[in-house]
Amino acid sequence: MGKKLTIALAGLGNRGKDAYAPVTKLFPEEMEIVAIADIDPAKVEEVAKNYNVAPEKCFSSAEELIAQDKLADVMFITTQDRQHVAQAIPALRKGYDLLLEKPISPDLDECREIVKVAKECNRKVVVCHVLRYTPFYTKLKEILDEGTIGDIVSVMAIENVGYWHQAHSFVRGNWSNSNETSPMILQKCCHDMDLYLWLTGKTCKSVSSFGSTYLFKEENAPEGATKRCLDGCKAKENCPFDAEKIYIEHERMGVKTGYTGWPLEVLALHPTLETITEAIQNGPYGKCVYHCNNNVVDHQVVNLEMTDGTTMSFTMCGLTYDNSRYAKLMGTKGEIVADMLKNTLEIKVFGKKPEVIDITKLAKNLSGHGGGDLRIVKEFIEMISEGKQPTSAITSVENSVESHYIALAAEQSRLAGGECINLDTLRNA
Repeated sequence: MGKKLTIALAGLGNRGKDAYAPVTKLFPEEMEIVAIADIDPAKVEEVAKNYNVAPEKCFSSAEELIAQDKLADVMFITTQDRQHVAQAIPALRKGYDLLLEKPISPDLDECREIVKVAKECNRKVVVCHVLRYTPFYTKLKEILDEGTIGDIVSVMAIENVGYWHQAHSFVRGNWSNSNETSPMILQKCCHDMDLYLWLTGKTCKSVSSFGSTYLFKEENAPEGATKRCLDGCKAKENCPFDAEKIYIEHERMGVKTGYTGWPLEVLALHPTLETITEAIQNGPYGKCVYHCNNNVVDHQVVNLEMTDGTTMSFTMCGLTYDNSRYAKLMGTKGEIVADMLKNTLEIKVFGKKPEVIDITKLAKNLSGHGGGDLRIVKEFIEMISEGKQPTSAITSVENSVESHYIALAAEQSRLAGGECINLDTLRNA
């Protein structure tokens, strides 16, 4: 084991406070949070108490933290999309290696700049494409690399965002308006663009895309709908997006069940019936989904032509029952159906009996993006502290930028009515 690494945590939202910070308590001999920053003083106080961070190392913004002399070995940057690069570049120049929340930026010039600065400073930047680190996709990668289904000719993939997740994050929540954050296909699906490049080892040549905001707009509000769910809405009974149904009554994640995790922890620092009710009475998560300042799509399809002549198709849809990913990978010797909801890989080699691999029998912990949140932090820390060679899963900033080219080309195509976009026009801009 290498030396114990110290961590500066910039951003105490759900990803920083609730996904990555708890990993440090699982491996206290290997990592420790020593400095924190957030614009919410209540979160700073809470995290400082939970992780024994000294008062003089608690800051009211990431910028204030970064302005100090270097306070730790590495920094986790888990702020909002358009803040990442402006914070990452000075942090790199201060000497921090970075674990950087995705997406890097919706601005390709910023993406190129961070690659350049990381090289100049000889610093490592690992982007949080956490799906690469899951037991599910690690096993799928292993099977594909063994050549079990031959050369991959076509991939059909879908991200089922889930109706309640779409409403929570992309209609009412932090990523509802691309002018303030990122286009949906980048913010949510750069995971997928990165994932299928990595799984297949392919490079994208061109992209076309279609999609829109079909449902979540004012003209689709049902008769009797009010601006807020708890304001006597007459459409409440038949509305699946009703905030009370999602955050209070839901059989799995409603606060009445005693549940206090995500997404409830986004609404209140300490979720209770009282705090969640207050949040939906007064905050953005209680707004009618038809009366929000949202402009990101609720459905989008992307067609990808690869440089070797093979193809991929990807669908993102927020109007699905489940929150899950599904893919069918078709090769010259067979196909694999990868169902993350069931945690199964069904391998169908031509001329042979199908085989089903149950990932739940191979891995103990599938929480937090299917186990990916824990593993990315662990591998990042080991890479820095022990000088380990990066695994194939490590999403360096150079690798991650490729997924951003694809996602932003898809958005460019969508806005241009499906025009085919050659990726080299973005790579060489």
